[in-house]
Amino acid sequence: MQLKRRDLLLAAGLTLVFGSSASARILIEGGHSMFPSTSKPRRLSLRHAHTGESFTGPYRDELGPLPDAMIDLSHLLRDHHEDVRGPLFVETLDFLADVIDNSGHPRATILSGYRTKKTNEMLATRIFGVAEKSQHIAGRAIDITLDSKLKTAAGLAKKMSRGGVGWYPDNHFIHLDSGPVRHWTIDIPVKSKAGSGSGGGRVHDVFQPARIAESGEALKRPLTVQERLQLQRAVAKRQAITGR
Repeated sequence: MQLKRRDLLLAAGLTLVFGSSASARILIEGGHSMFPSTSKPRRLSLRHAHTGESFTGPYRDELGPLPDAMIDLSHLLRDHHEDVRGPLFVETLDFLADVIDNSGHPRATILSGYRTKKTNEMLATRIFGVAEKSQHIAGRAIDITLDSKLKTAAGLAKKMSRGGVGWYPDNHFIHLDSGPVRHWTIDIPVKSKAGSGSGGGRVHDVFQPARIAESGEALKRPLTVQERLQLQRAVAKRQAITGR
């Protein structure tokens, strides 16, 4: 049976977004029938905090994902540090759309989508909580913020049991992914790093030895060997200055 033009466009579009194996799966395993229960019109309104780019419009209809929209979204959600597109999963977009809709917001601001391993490793040195095998690397995760009621949105996302939900109250964002169902909260003070290469946004104040030495506070995680040495030097310097 010959494929319809829509099938060819969808296959071509998802080849760019998912890779050649996804195209083969769609063409061989029944085309749009792989979306039997969720094939309904859906739309998103998103803005990327770091690039200023945006997407507003439908991304799927009764037949499934819209190729042009999926390609546009793969660009919006690319690793902007490396300017590299990654895989994109419709179930992740559906999870995101449901969280936005059910929390009563017209749009969301994207903080992070796909990440290369290089970018993920870079962020892991600066931000506590970045997983070595992050769902961002697989293209299944999106970090968002909303104009209001973000805590409520995080709670709704957890109740959906659609994947991973991370709630970062001090950084004012939620992590959503279509991986295994799990949830967590990371609540660490933050500071502004204008000109840090991440769009000047807020980042986790993971390790500041001078501040810890002055306050006597402890981090909510074990320190590395290098961090312990840095803290020891900061404590010694503080004691030399204050005489205590």
